[in-house]
Amino acid sequence: MADVVTIPENIFYIIIAVIAVIGIIVVFMQWRRVREAQTNVEFLEKQAQLRKIELVEKDLESKRMMENVIPLPKEQQERLSDIRKSTSDLMHQAGFLHSEINERVTRLEARTEYLKLQKLLQDIEKKEQELDKKSGKNIKTEDVQAVKGIKGVK
Repeated sequence: MADVVTIPENIFYIIIAVIAVIGIIVVFMQWRRVREAQTNVEFLEKQAQLRKIELVEKDLESKRMMENVIPLPKEQQERLSDIRKSTSDLMHQAGFLHSEINERVTRLEARTEYLKLQKLLQDIEKKEQELDKKSGKNIKTEDVQAVKGIKGVK
């Protein structure tokens, strides 16, 4: 009969133990990587929160600085309000002038286009007249020849 290879029982247990130890080592390494990743995520979350807090503090500080405006003497406040008013007036006037310029540019473009079209029309009319002259001469000579032919027949 066929020889069956048998493994002694002790070696079988050793092989199973080695496989179990390798499995435990792999599980332990994966668990360690997961813990490191979780730690890194927690660290980054805390860092983001600290950054948000820092930005809020800076914003609050800048608001405090805006609220704690150094009071100016009345003369300087009036001068500042005059400057603001004149700046506003200049901005309005600049906007009006800008719209005027745009309107004039549009008119100029339309006028230029109109002049181009008029010139094209004149060129077409000249060419039409030249063609009429040429075709008119041909018609006259043909009419003359036809009239002569008719007279010759009579």
